[in-house]
Amino acid sequence: MIRLDERGKQCPIPVIETKKVLKSASEGEIVAVTVDNEIAVQNLQKMADHKGLHSEYSKRGDREFTVSITASGAGAPKENLKDEETMDLCVPAEDGRRKGIVVVLSSRYMGTGEEKLGETLMKGFVYALTQQEQLPETVLLYNGGAFLSCQGSDSLEDLLYLESKGVEILTCGTCLNFYELSEKLGVGSVTNMYEIVEKETNASVIIRP
Repeated sequence: MIRLDERGKQCPIPVIETKKVLKSASEGEIVAVTVDNEIAVQNLQKMADHKGLHSEYSKRGDREFTVSITASGAGAPKENLKDEETMDLCVPAEDGRRKGIVVVLSSRYMGTGEEKLGETLMKGFVYALTQQEQLPETVLLYNGGAFLSCQGSDSLEDLLYLESKGVEILTCGTCLNFYELSEKLGVGSVTNMYEIVEKETNASVIIRP
């Protein structure tokens, strides 16, 4: 068993360091990663899932969790599909989404100036997304944009609609922690900076209101 202590380390360091260890681990070897928050647990398990690896976690204290990942588990890593998935980024998907189109929402407000107006514009922007003939493949929310995907947001219903149509809704876990919104996420799933960078670098078009 390989043990990693990632407590006190900011996202995406625990994910990146765990990926490095998994690359050199023997088949069937368990990598046990200790972290200090549930967001890190979710990010590690999501990474394991993307690689087709078995994972499980245990809570050892208020701020101590251990995620155990079995190296080289059964199932081909989803990363192997990347070349096929990115061959025709701008070809519309059958479910109405357009592959390779990523919408980035980094604030509760659209534009600069009066905040109340900015809130109104952002609400209108997210609603307008739901009315497009071709929907984006992914919506990324970080910094102040994290408020939009949480309970109480005027845009939550529209984001839920997009999710129901197959749009991937991802909110930064570090941002949810910072704004104390971790328990209020109302749509989609938590992501980390590694995945955010990956989504943006692989995108054919990035839309920022």
